[in-house]
Amino acid sequence: MLKRIFDIFGACLALVLFFPVISFVAWKVAKTMGRPVFFRQVRPGQDGKPFEMIKFRTMRDANGPDGKPLPDADRITPFGSFMRRASLDELPEFWNVLKGDMSLVGPRPLLIQYLPLYSKEQYRRHEMKPGITGWAQINGRNAISWDEKFKLDVWYVNNQSVWLDMKILSLTVKKVILREGISSDDHATMPFFEGTQTGTATLSSQPVARDKSNDINPLTEKNVADSSLDGHRKSGKVKGLNVKSCKKKINH
Repeated sequence: MLKRIFDIFGACLALVLFFPVISFVAWKVAKTMGRPVFFRQVRPGQDGKPFEMIKFRTMRDANGPDGKPLPDADRITPFGSFMRRASLDELPEFWNVLKGDMSLVGPRPLLIQYLPLYSKEQYRRHEMKPGITGWAQINGRNAISWDEKFKLDVWYVNNQSVWLDMKILSLTVKKVILREGISSDDHATMPFFEGTQTGTATLSSQPVARDKSNDINPLTEKNVADSSLDGHRKSGKVKGLNVKSCKKKINH
């Protein structure tokens, strides 16, 4: 309850204080990339329950000769790159906090298709609401491996407190100013998570198919969008996601 009160107060304060910035960024995105201004994507929240996360777009629509989306580095715009470095693309997520889908601090919401790929221990990151920032974000952000990131997420779940949240928020401001950990080696954001093998999270060097509205950035881990989600959302399959079946796959 205390954490929720802290979230509501912090999100309201942030939306009021950053309203001029949010308005300017929305205008700039519309001018440089057109509409839609916002990027929306279904992500797994607490207990794996899907919700729609909202962010500012940072990438343009661009496909290669094969019809597949170009790599992030080729699609991100100069202003989009600036937004990521300054974490301005995350500002609309304060609305998700007010709605109760997210928290100010918590494990970052990743792609929904990762759910059946987690180990039993890694899945514990979903015991809490996802956050705009988190323990993993101030300890490496996108510059650390998936395995390290998930261990930090679980550590936060085991040690969460309001005082720890305040510490993470203050250190997040420092990270944003210094612009640390925005990208992983050889990737504009983070490589795709392929699951856990013999206890170690593995990575893919292949680009992931994106939603046409594309983009993603967590203060996250700036993740990529999956084109399959758009089809799921239109067909309504995402709403019917059976999280229990995902857990069974993980346990087996």
